[in-house]
Amino acid sequence: MHSKEQKLQALGRLLDIMDDLRVGCPWDKKQTNDSLRHLTIEEVYELADAIIEKDSEEIKKELGDLLLHIVFYAKIGSENQDFDIADVANAISEKLIYRHPHIYGDVEVKDEKEVKENWEKLKLKEGKKSVLEGVPKSLPAMVKAMRLQEKAKGVGFDWDHKEQVWDKVQEELAEFQMEVVAKDKEKMEAEFGDVLFSLINYARFVGVNPETALEKTNKKFIYRFQYLEDKAKKEGKALKDMTLSEMEAYWQQAKQN
Repeated sequence: MHSKEQKLQALGRLLDIMDDLRVGCPWDKKQTNDSLRHLTIEEVYELADAIIEKDSEEIKKELGDLLLHIVFYAKIGSENQDFDIADVANAISEKLIYRHPHIYGDVEVKDEKEVKENWEKLKLKEGKKSVLEGVPKSLPAMVKAMRLQEKAKGVGFDWDHKEQVWDKVQEELAEFQMEVVAKDKEKMEAEFGDVLFSLINYARFVGVNPETALEKTNKKFIYRFQYLEDKAKKEGKALKDMTLSEMEAYWQQAKQN
């Protein structure tokens, strides 16, 4: 691993390259905060994929891409005389020091739960009207649900036991089924949303990240379905012409692989 000095030199090199690109590269010169936004979102998702795949080399590459974007935004900020990379680093450093009084102050905590509770209390002292303000509106719905629940938990709004949450899941499922029988599409949608929200809550209680779990299932489904397609193609068959039992046989082979 590199020394602290080498790390600082590497970051300085990246800042110098960013300066060069803004002056000499036609594409880089044209970029703005708005034009970079969707690219940044894409980079975050690519990093998330690499993390799920546990691909260290790819994680390193995607972190580099994301770091480039951070440096890029800071460069634009400095050109507009708003802020520079030092302001960015100092701002997060000050926030971390302020929100960790058990490290940089005389506050004592006994576990992670108290750390999170103190974090939310400090955020309210900073002028936020609601503990939910820190959850971005544009987050995917499943991730947003998880974050909302975590934020509420931080101020004590939570169930006591996972069994209570599972009872709630069963209750919401029963209510959803009632609306399915009644064929009321609007109420079905509302109740299905409640089912998902309660399942996400239960996952949180048992220590499962629902977003990660679902993405792993997506990847599993993709592998198995493409295995099925490949086998059918090798036999000169079209999936639409195969029986369900034929497809199931290949599906089971894919599961074993």
